Amino acid sequence: MTTFELSVPNEWDGLAPEWMTAALSRHHPDAVVDAVTVQLRDDGTNRRARLGLTYSSGPGPATVFVKGVDPAHRDLIRLTSGPFHEPRLFNSGVELPLEHPMVYAAVIDEPAEDFILVMEDLTARGADPRDATRPLTVEQAANAVQGLARMHGRFWGQRSGDDPALAWLEAFVPWPGMEAAPLEMAYAAIGDAATPEITSLTGESLFNGLWARYIRTLTKSPQTLLHGDPHIGNTYVLPNDEVGFLDWQVARRGNWSLDLGYFLLGALTVADRRSHERELLEVYRDALGLPADERPSADEVLLRYRASVAHGLALWLATASAGEAWQRPDIAVALAKRYATAYVDLDTPAALDAID
Repeated sequence: MTTFELSVPNEWDGLAPEWMTAALSRHHPDAVVDAVTVQLRDDGTNRRARLGLTYSSGPGPATVFVKGVDPAHRDLIRLTSGPFHEPRLFNSGVELPLEHPMVYAAVIDEPAEDFILVMEDLTARGADPRDATRPLTVEQAANAVQGLARMHGRFWGQRSGDDPALAWLEAFVPWPGMEAAPLEMAYAAIGDAATPEITSLTGESLFNGLWARYIRTLTKSPQTLLHGDPHIGNTYVLPNDEVGFLDWQVARRGNWSLDLGYFLLGALTVADRRSHERELLEVYRDALGLPADERPSADEVLLRYRASVAHGLALWLATASAGEAWQRPDIAVALAKRYATAYVDLDTPAALDAID
């Protein structure tokens, strides 16, 4: 995909039709946009909007979804994910063998630390965006796990390192600063899930100890292309129950366990996760499509899955401690509870001891 020699607009209200015509030209070469209207604005960590389009000639989508950096959160984005991984991924031409939104254009402004993605409006395909208040079924989770496995298998080991289109891909490493989170607020919010094993964790022991320790294992073991942030809030379900993944801003290189555990532990109810996680781990192994000498054993998958709880626990306790600053409290609390329960169920410290 090319960048179309377009600049990143400062404002999306009244976005020039000529700009949008150029952005759509790869997929809709005959389309000429004559008007752009903002139908929905939903800013969070990023600026996001649904735009309505009309045409003076040629066919094209009636709506598109656009995404870019919110200046108010630029420092947070720089610290945790960096602004350019998602547009670079979709500019790379690399085919991702799982369901994801089609991107019409990805434009980067490096000096301004800004970008804009012009994507399909998934509502046109009947997509149902999910969050922690609406967990996936076991069957839907199995579909998503198979998609992640296909992607991981495609880029397993040296396959990602040898692909020049992914030369920019960075390793997943710890970032500083989360140890300052007021965990007592999160512990109060998650209620019964705040067991002694959880409340004994301090900012130092959780973030600089448990979390950073797990993250460092990601580059000391088999690596692949990671989505990097596949929690349930970055998923959608199509009418045929196929599950897709949104928001590739944390795309990284690292051990597969981060994607698998972070997704699965948060996407299911605690009861469904407890009842079905072993079979879903085997679904993942089977879908990797790797030669027998490269495919991880069932024991290794289980061990690294158990260790991966550290990532979701740290991120969502930090989020739950921030009130409404980063995420709706009901979503943050629901996810923090799931990861906290899994931390105890799966004895994450023992798993980390075994792999570190």
